Formats: sequence, structure tokens, C-alpha cells
Amino acid sequence: MVTSLALPSRRALDPRLVAWLLPIGVAALVVANGWSGLMPGVGFWDTGEFQAVLPVLGTAHPTGYPTYVLLGFIANLLLAPIGEPALRINALSLIAVAIAAGATLALVRRLTGSTIIGGAAGIGLATTPLVWKYAMAADPHPIHLMFVALLLLALVTWERARREASEEGPAARSGHADRWLVVAAILFGLAAGNHSLTLLLIPPIGLYVLAVEPDIWRRWRFALTCLLATIGTLALVYLELPLRGGLVPALTAPLVYARPTTWDGFWSIALAEQFRGSLSDPLADLGGKWDRLLATVAVPQFGLLLIAVPPAFLATARRAPRYALLTGSALVITLLFDASYANADINRYYLGPILWAWTWLGILAAELAIAAGALAAALVERLQRIRLDKRAVDRAVTLAALALGAVLLWPTLTTFTARRHDVDRSGDRSAQAWLAEVLPLIPQNAVLVSWWSTSTPLWYAQKVEGMRPDIFVVDDRTMLDLDLGRAPDVINRYLGEGRPVYAIRLSGPDTDELRALFLMNQVAGDGSTAVWQVLGRLTAAR
Repeated sequence: MVTSLALPSRRALDPRLVAWLLPIGVAALVVANGWSGLMPGVGFWDTGEFQAVLPVLGTAHPTGYPTYVLLGFIANLLLAPIGEPALRINALSLIAVAIAAGATLALVRRLTGSTIIGGAAGIGLATTPLVWKYAMAADPHPIHLMFVALLLLALVTWERARREASEEGPAARSGHADRWLVVAAILFGLAAGNHSLTLLLIPPIGLYVLAVEPDIWRRWRFALTCLLATIGTLALVYLELPLRGGLVPALTAPLVYARPTTWDGFWSIALAEQFRGSLSDPLADLGGKWDRLLATVAVPQFGLLLIAVPPAFLATARRAPRYALLTGSALVITLLFDASYANADINRYYLGPILWAWTWLGILAAELAIAAGALAAALVERLQRIRLDKRAVDRAVTLAALALGAVLLWPTLTTFTARRHDVDRSGDRSAQAWLAEVLPLIPQNAVLVSWWSTSTPLWYAQKVEGMRPDIFVVDDRTMLDLDLGRAPDVINRYLGEGRPVYAIRLSGPDTDELRALFLMNQVAGDGSTAVWQVLGRLTAAR
């Protein structure tokens, strides 16, 4: 008998485990890279609102963002050890971008077979200036990016599963493959509950589904299941508005925007009625809009890689025509919408197009890697007069993929320090410093007539941190909801009741109006964050 002294061979890692570990690794790298630049606490404007609303499971301004509110509430609980609630909500944005980067790796790998190129595309996406910027503070747009990346991954997985199961018969096709379309339907519902930009994807997704399965309408029960999955998911998350808005008194949140418990109030928030006038003609001044798009978005985000985006789309159309139809039509629709929508920070609306462009660049890089590897192998065979096996050719393709992955990341690597500096918000403590200055100056039981940007950190201090619950913060939204009239009416009312009254209004006409009506003394802040003590009336306020 012969006894073998050979060591037992190591078990190979489960490919499914590897498939999960690599995107998780990219996501972890993104979090590690961005963590030091996170905004450390509360902010002004919408940032402060989300930091106040999410931890208390309140309701936000239109469109309500219920998915974001629910995710933020959960994230605040899970991330409790890392700091104050405002920091945790900021961290949620970074985590969402990290998940989007990991999903991009998986998506590009599914489309090309190259993990290396997928990883480069994922890291490139996360370090694109706009994406990196919005990952540093509370904002629903990184969540939108995450859901869009996951949605695209689910759709492409559905297409691939159908293709792989095509030889196994209809039963296999309608089993394993179909579940991915249901997953995509649920993701769409969650995404739409986070941001209404998702609705722009309805035509592209419809075209994609019909391109993959033209006769899906014959399977009307399955199609109806997918539709109900989307509508049901969206309805469930939007129940957060009336339930937390006061429909059930015991569940009423401490911070509620407008009146989501009434039929008209709910739809006014969900459909963002107050922003309806922001849309204009998307085809007006196309030349000027194109120049602004290039100058403010495209060139700063991609640098020299921008030259490769058009051929990258052509490469995508060649390798994955249905995916090109999906993302190409989505890009056109989104750009037309963005061109017609007046928004002070419209750049946030370009995160989706940036994602699609990165996947196109990944596909182009993978195609070039395959061509370069094959060419290198052919040259070696010709010069050395030998026949290379498949493994040698694969190694050549891998080396080419490494080189092209470095090319994809070259703009990031060469401007990395500048990008980090530009997006870093670790020193942004302006709202915290303002609260620390203002709150001690306000006497007990005072009325503070504020405006949106300063109201939101005040809400955070009161509703989340439990500071100064005695102060009545009267915002323009509060004036509408409680039928208090305008700012002068509020001041007159509470001066008449003998309560201390302070005002913080937008500098310019808003503040000038009050100074023409009341005797006011500036006690803190400056500009639109200035705090004015109202000492009495100069004239009869209207």
C-alpha cells in the first residue's frame, strides 16, 4: 500500500461568494475613501431638513421622499455608534454611492465579463466630482443613484437569465428569469418613492422589456404581477406620509410638512404641485443649454474621457443593443427634462446620466481589452512561431484590461487631491456654529419667525436633539398650515400676546419689509442668517 504524503488541495472559493465579495470590496473602498470628507453635523437648507426629518420618521417637503425617510430612519438606528444623527444621515449618502459603485461593478461585469473593467467603472463613478460631492451630506440623489444602478443590474440579469434559460424550455424561462423582472419592478417602486426622477425611466424600461421579450403582453398575468409589484411597493412607502402626518394620532411624527392627511394635501405633496411652474420649453435655446451642459457638467466630470463617450455608446450598441436602447433613451429623456426644469442645483439631476456614461465607457474598455489581447497573442504567435493556448490569450486580455482600467481612472488619479479638496465638507460647521450662537440668545417662550434655510437646523436642534422645545419656530410653511398669514401678521399677533419675538428672514426685500414696519435690533448672525429682535411696531403692520 502506498501512502500519499501530498497535502490536501485547498477548496476553491465558491464563485457566487466571489461575485458578491468583489462589489462589496469596491463599496468598502468608496466608504473608506470618502469618510474623512463627510459633513460632520447639521446643515442649512434641505440638508438640515432631511437631517431633522429622517431620524424622527417625519414627512419631508414635496415629493415627500418616503423611501428616503424610511431608509434614513433605519440607518439612524443602525449607525447609532458613529456619532450624532446628522452625521449618520450624511453617512447614508456615502453608503448609497458606495452601493451604486459596487452595483456598477456587477453591472459592467455582467455586460462584459470583465471584473477589472467593472471595478474601474465603479470606482470612477464614485470619484466623479458631482457624485463624490453629493455623497458628503444628506441628500436623496445619492439614494436615487443607488436605486438606478440596482435597477439596471436587475434588468440586465433578467435578460441574461432568459438567454441562458432559452435552451431549457418555457418553464425555466418563466421561473428563474422572471423573478428578476419582479425584483426590478419592486426596485422601481422604491426608487420612485425616493425621487420622482425615476418616472422618466418608464418609457426606456418599457422599450427594454419589449426588446427583450416582445411577446410579454401574451403573458398578461406575469406582466400584471410586475405592474402590481411596482404600484404596491410605491403605495406602501407612500403610506408613510398620512400615517406619520397625523392620520393616526398615536403615530403622528414631531415634524410634518403641510397636510398629508387630507386627499388634496397628500397629492399636493406627492405630485409636487408647488414646483409645477418650474417646467419650461426643453427645446428653447438648445445651443446655449448645450454649451452650459458641456461647460458645467460633462467636461468637469469626465475630462478627456468625454471624447470616448460617443464611441463608448456605439460599442455598447454593438455588444449590448438592448442595454444601449435602455440607457440611451433614458439619457435623452433625462437631458430634455433637465433642460426644461428650473432648479437652483440642477446638477444633482445628472447623476443618472453619469452612471450610464460610465457603464458605456466600461463596455468600450472591455471591447478594446479583448481586441488588444487577441492582437498581442497574434503577434507573439507570429514572431515566436508558436501556438498560444486559451489561457495565454486570457492572460493577455487581463493585462490589457488592467491597462485600460488604469486609463479609465487616469482623470481621477491625476486630479485626485483637487477633487478631494473640492468636495470635502469635513470643516463645514457653519450651521452648528450658528445654532450655538443663536439659541442661547433667544429667551424662554419666544416666537422665532424664520425662513427655510434657517428653519431646518432649528428643527433639527428641537426635534432631534431636544434643544429649546420652548421656542415656537414659525416658518413660511407653518404660516400656511396654521393660517397665520404673512410674517408681519405673525409678528403683530405674538407681540400683542406679549411674547418675545425674533425674526430671521431672507436678506433683501423680506427683511427690508419687516424693518419698515417694526423696530428691530440685530443680535446675531449676518445676511440671511441674521437674527433680529423685534422690539415693537413702527407702523400698523398689514
